[in-house]
Amino acid sequence: MIKHLLSRGKLLLFVSVMATSSIIAGGNAYGSTAFTGVRDVPAQQIVNEMKVGWNLGNTMDAIGGETNWGNPMTTHAMINKIKEAGFNTLRLPVTWDGHMGAAPEYTIDQTWMKRVEEIANYAFDNDMYVIINLHHENEWLKPFYANEAQVKAQLTKVWTQIANNFKKYGDHLIFETMNEPRPVGASNEWTGGSYENREVVNRYNLTAVNAIRATGGNNATRYIMVPTLAASAMSTTINDLVIPNNDSKVIVSLHMYSPYFFAMDINGTSSWGSDYDKSSLDSEFDAVYNKFVKNGRAVVIGEMGSINKNNTAARVTHAEYYAKSAKARGLTPIWWDNGYSVAGKAETFGIFNRSNLTWDAPEVMKAFIKGIGGSSTTTPTTPTTPTTPTTPTTPTTPTTPTTPTTPQSAVEVTYAITNSWGSGASVNVTIKNNGTTPINGWTLKWTMPINQTITNMWSASFVASGTTLSVTNAGYNGTIAANGGTQSFGFNINYSGVLSKPTGFTVNGTECTVK
Repeated sequence: MIKHLLSRGKLLLFVSVMATSSIIAGGNAYGSTAFTGVRDVPAQQIVNEMKVGWNLGNTMDAIGGETNWGNPMTTHAMINKIKEAGFNTLRLPVTWDGHMGAAPEYTIDQTWMKRVEEIANYAFDNDMYVIINLHHENEWLKPFYANEAQVKAQLTKVWTQIANNFKKYGDHLIFETMNEPRPVGASNEWTGGSYENREVVNRYNLTAVNAIRATGGNNATRYIMVPTLAASAMSTTINDLVIPNNDSKVIVSLHMYSPYFFAMDINGTSSWGSDYDKSSLDSEFDAVYNKFVKNGRAVVIGEMGSINKNNTAARVTHAEYYAKSAKARGLTPIWWDNGYSVAGKAETFGIFNRSNLTWDAPEVMKAFIKGIGGSSTTTPTTPTTPTTPTTPTTPTTPTTPTTPTTPQSAVEVTYAITNSWGSGASVNVTIKNNGTTPINGWTLKWTMPINQTITNMWSASFVASGTTLSVTNAGYNGTIAANGGTQSFGFNINYSGVLSKPTGFTVNGTECTVK
């Protein structure tokens, strides 16, 4: 996306990781997801685990430096708040141009590289997925035959350096080869480009993937996102996309600010939510699903959102429905937040105030999280008194309480099977406190069906003793607010035969209502 408050114009027609640990039963699954190894699981499972994401926009992608476009320096506390709100993926757009040397080596400045790595670890400390890309590289990354040889040489050098620097990181780090490669300034820049442009973008994707794979180690099997021309979801661009090497660990990256006249155009409509609106959005998602997901190719919507036209109610409706509809088709949406939220202005996608650590659009944020099936634990109107503890840089093992803190039947557990494949499944568990006092530290126990084994878990740790499973909060989600507060965690299982739900749920020794 053009990030520095620049309009794309009305010609814009394009319709635009789970923070997990590789462990065995009885292992520890909370803490940093930086060094988890790379699993051999379907890319769709990774996309499902990513759940929902947030872009740190207009920051490391800003031309000239991190604060050059008006946003403050990124802090660990900012990313703690993003996780606390319910986001599980941080997309970290990075512009490397201006931070690299001349040909032929294109040596990346190590101070810049380490700053990117530092911010990525803020998210890993929060058990999140991280996406790192090449963002505003338009000065050199041009999709024309005449530029191809030079661009491929530079792409190879740049991605080789990035990949080597991050080689030790596990599968919660995802590389994205490019952002929105396109013929900048051309009349068809945002309408699919030419066949030449689309073909050269395919060649650039192949070059980048090959460079990453060639560095070996975790990068040999890392999950990698590749965009269409301009990351557009137009039929022309998605139909002409060629997956590099038909690699099963390549994920398609699309940007879908849909519908454009509501989501992006400051002079467009400020209303959304009719049956026609919803049906039209569903049709866009169906096209992506039928082209890719249905055929085994995972998709991430790397950028989406809506600008502030003093239309909070419509944005809330749109955010919730967008997330719900995307999730139903196996698509993970990532909100574009450029830190700019002034009502009535163009490019006002900002929903989080990074200076104050509060939410400029709390209703929109909560609707978005709700649509994906999650819940926010943050209290936007009282930022100085957070409802959950700040995530520590080095998470420590939480203490299991010895006595129940809630009365009988005050706790409700929702056990939801969110995805299944062959002999495996993903499960999300939400604990809701309907009592009048907070729960400070929780252990959820249940009896596991004998044909099921947990392979990994996120946002909690577990111990198995026979068929009895004890799950304890992570360091950052131990408090469940009173009067309807929630906390969630998830896990993957292997099973045989019938996929049934566990029984005998208790929280801190108290029986629960189970949904």
